[in-house]
Amino acid sequence: MKNKKLSWLFIASLFLSGWLSAAEVSGPAKDFTLKSTDGSNVKLSELRGEVVMINFWASWCGPCRQELPLLDAIYKEYKDYGFTLLGVNVDEKKEAADKLLTQIPVTFPVLYDPTSSVTELYDVDAMPSTILVDRDGNMRYLHRGYKPGYEKHYDEQVKALVLE
Repeated sequence: MKNKKLSWLFIASLFLSGWLSAAEVSGPAKDFTLKSTDGSNVKLSELRGEVVMINFWASWCGPCRQELPLLDAIYKEYKDYGFTLLGVNVDEKKEAADKLLTQIPVTFPVLYDPTSSVTELYDVDAMPSTILVDRDGNMRYLHRGYKPGYEKHYDEQVKALVLE
């Protein structure tokens, strides 16, 4: 069933990426704990007080590959202002993510979701998908898909949330 869902996400990403965009969302962000590339556990609720961007991505996703270095630039710009970015990789095997990260290195924390538990918790239906969470732990923006230029919206939204 998981493979079908990932296949569906891939197909949806290809066909829908042209019209998917940002939406305002509300409600508390659902808590999760995932293992990071350095082997430590990262728990979302422990980041309360910071603006958090959660970006769901996969090694097989072309738009994800385009977006990763742009997200890293945003992370570097705002990390000293109470902002963190969590890259949640949805590949079943972490080796696929690790291989891509050698080609496209990033400085933000990358987490592994090999069973898609967090992906399902957040009802992710497109790759990539990005959620912005405010300092109080509330979801504020949801972006489905990626097209060049979306990073400008991310930058504006992160800046506004950091300044709140």
